[in-house]
Amino acid sequence: MINDSRQSYGAVSKFLHWGMALLVGWQLLKLGDRIAEGEHWVGQTLVPFHVSIGSLLLVLIVIRLLWVASQLGHRPEQDPALAKLVKAGHGLLYLALLLMPITGMLYMVGNGYGVSAFGLEIFAKGDEIPWAATLGQLHSPLAWTLTVLILGHIGMALIHHFVKRDDSLKRML
Repeated sequence: MINDSRQSYGAVSKFLHWGMALLVGWQLLKLGDRIAEGEHWVGQTLVPFHVSIGSLLLVLIVIRLLWVASQLGHRPEQDPALAKLVKAGHGLLYLALLLMPITGMLYMVGNGYGVSAFGLEIFAKGDEIPWAATLGQLHSPLAWTLTVLILGHIGMALIHHFVKRDDSLKRML
């Protein structure tokens, strides 16, 4: 089933969720690269694709937001007591996922580097743009915020599965 239903998420939602989870996990390896200053296999092997994967994630989060909007009346129901918290948590995750590649691009463009993804030039190298560089400085703290949100998301999924013993996790598998 492609579309979401009241009982389960559909194939598109699952593909976007797990595909983006894998790519975001790859992106968050950059935090380890930053801590160890690129002196390990992550910095040498995976990080060179950081901008390209970030650009892909920007496209995917826009698609995901459009898909979520098209499925609002069909998605699995939440516990009414927690529905507002669930919506707030997911809203913050979506916002952080949207802002991460935008702030990354602002950093690159603002510092005159330009942006290329998978060998395609998106923004050419040019003069520094101070306001863009300033907004781009939010990229790193936002990465830590996104990490906390993701850990909270995973934690809640595990609580639903192992403590509440409901089908929340199963609906996304």
